[in-house]
Amino acid sequence: MNGTTRTTLDTMRDALRGPVIGPRDPEYRSARTIYNAMIDKYPAAVVRCRDAADVMAAVVLLRDEGLECAVRGGGHSGAGLCLVDDGVTIDLSPMRWVHVDPAERTATVGGGATLHDLDHASHAFQLATPAGIQSTTGVGGLTLGGGHGHLTRRYGLTADNLLSADVVLADGTCVTASNTTHPDLFWALRGGGGNFGIVTSFTFRMHPVDTVVLALTLWPVDRTPDLLRWYREFLPIAPQDLNGFFAALTVPPAPPFPEEIHGQKTCGVVWCWTGDPELLGTALGPVDDLGPPAFRFATPLPYPALQAMFDELLPAGLQWYWRGNLFDRITDDAVAVHAKYAENLPTALSTTHLYPVDGAAHRLGPDDTAWAYRDAVWSGVIAGIDPDPDNAERLRQWCVDYWEELHPHSMGGTYVNFMGTGEAPDRVRATYRDHYGRLAAIKSTYDPQNFFHANQNIEPAA
Repeated sequence: MNGTTRTTLDTMRDALRGPVIGPRDPEYRSARTIYNAMIDKYPAAVVRCRDAADVMAAVVLLRDEGLECAVRGGGHSGAGLCLVDDGVTIDLSPMRWVHVDPAERTATVGGGATLHDLDHASHAFQLATPAGIQSTTGVGGLTLGGGHGHLTRRYGLTADNLLSADVVLADGTCVTASNTTHPDLFWALRGGGGNFGIVTSFTFRMHPVDTVVLALTLWPVDRTPDLLRWYREFLPIAPQDLNGFFAALTVPPAPPFPEEIHGQKTCGVVWCWTGDPELLGTALGPVDDLGPPAFRFATPLPYPALQAMFDELLPAGLQWYWRGNLFDRITDDAVAVHAKYAENLPTALSTTHLYPVDGAAHRLGPDDTAWAYRDAVWSGVIAGIDPDPDNAERLRQWCVDYWEELHPHSMGGTYVNFMGTGEAPDRVRATYRDHYGRLAAIKSTYDPQNFFHANQNIEPAA
């Protein structure tokens, strides 16, 4: 840390309510630790902002001193974009508040909140909004990338349900973006990632959701081709109350799985039903067209319990490497690639998922938000996961090889939050398609010097 940086941090300590944590502070190690243990970066400081005023002051100080800035919401970034070596992370984790208005069916959420925070607060009023599949995920990064989860076919993307956002801009001012105020910025925030400012609060439209039904259907991994050929035909015409993501996985040694299938490689679908529980059997009846699953399970759950289902299996501190693709169809060639790599999952936690992004997500037009793939039907992710750092390269190589064979059968872009480290710059352009030029123009209006560039970056238009 040079003298200028040290002086800036001292100034920030005087100006901000939240703590400014540097390398000499005892909290530094935990402050620079994020969900993905494969990321090992050493920021000059981590600034834990308690409110929007702290964020505004931090942005001005960092900008004036020419220091690099990264932004941390929930800290789930697979690519580690919430940290930057020798720069400063603006950490929103103290801002984990949620206010629910049950009469208006809205929830306003602090920039550091996780899905657990949102689900806990909104479930008390039997409300929810579509947001991810793991409660430890940060609301901010998920929403800004678009966001999909168990409720997407019923209620759309997370970003589709965003009503407004308070945003600290690169000049240190704070504005509210909505359909009526800064509408161009609001358009860009819904899928354009963290390129345009730091969102200190989000206001969402909420929906009546209380108890849902979780269902699991698993087959031996050698049935992957049969399952995918059935799944690609069934899901797009299924009722929108039924969401189901395909997964290739190794059965974990835990309930509800019986001991005799622990450790077996399988393929299957994780279902979420938001309709009348009595009608689930009819909705899932076509599953038996494949022959009886090797394992079948269904139970009603409070929605927050479904969201937290994978938390213990995938705690913070694991090694992660992932990449994604968007698909409008699952071709026979893609089926063959999935089957090949499902048979060769490199570790017990490694997996691949195909998340539906159709149904209600198709109600918006292609230009209504920055999410550029309204014609996509599935968002796929390939994730190499393991606790052992010695397996990091093995995870990465399996993921890259799988992705390179599968990518020619995709639509070309991906869900921006599924972009991994080391991907080519043209992947960002492919992800935004024809929207890239509009996004670059909006970037030049709100962040002409590209102050917010520690992200899947959209450069300002010249």
